[in-house]
Amino acid sequence: MLELIHWLGQLDQHLLELSQQQGSLAYVILFLIIFSETGLIVAPFLPGDTLLFVAGAVTAAQGGNSLAAHGALGFSLPLLLPSLTLAAFLGNQLNFQIGRWVGPRVFHWERSRLLNPRHLAEAHAFYERHGGKTVILSRFMPIIRTYAPFVAGVGAMSGSRFMVFNALGAVLWVGSLLLSGFFFGNIPFIKGNLTLIILGIVVVSLLPVVWAFVRRRLTPH
Repeated sequence: MLELIHWLGQLDQHLLELSQQQGSLAYVILFLIIFSETGLIVAPFLPGDTLLFVAGAVTAAQGGNSLAAHGALGFSLPLLLPSLTLAAFLGNQLNFQIGRWVGPRVFHWERSRLLNPRHLAEAHAFYERHGGKTVILSRFMPIIRTYAPFVAGVGAMSGSRFMVFNALGAVLWVGSLLLSGFFFGNIPFIKGNLTLIILGIVVVSLLPVVWAFVRRRLTPH
């Protein structure tokens, strides 16, 4: 864990080296990381929030505010913003489609208590009522954002409705973090305390999850 925190604390240096050494391939690597975290239920550990914020800060430090900035040896915000937004959108769409395919094939096992068809009906009812805001808000919660689109697919949320809120959530999530890093990541205090800032992002992102867990435990059944 300490090694992970140390590595994340130097993420700006890692991304700077990546952009300078790999050129255009760096965009592909970041695209795959964001796509995997949102699209593969086995990859909730990937640091999406942190990566977006630090990528924005590194882009600003390189002067990457135009398409031509630094050519192949640096990030460009007009390229990074749409490419990572697309990665987040496509990842969720894949996860949703996997959920839609898996749901009917798993929940028909009526003898299983964990896979009771009633749970599928409850998930469907929940996503019909609250699916839109759940898809958007889950973007800002680590781990939850990896599983929310899958559950939405299992719950048979309308495909067109999911797509609309998925697109909106991708724009808000990637845009807010990437631009926050771009405009504020190089402020001396923030740059000098990047490890603490990164930990703060993780803690703040997890607060809604912790609150929901505590509230559920304290609510009488």
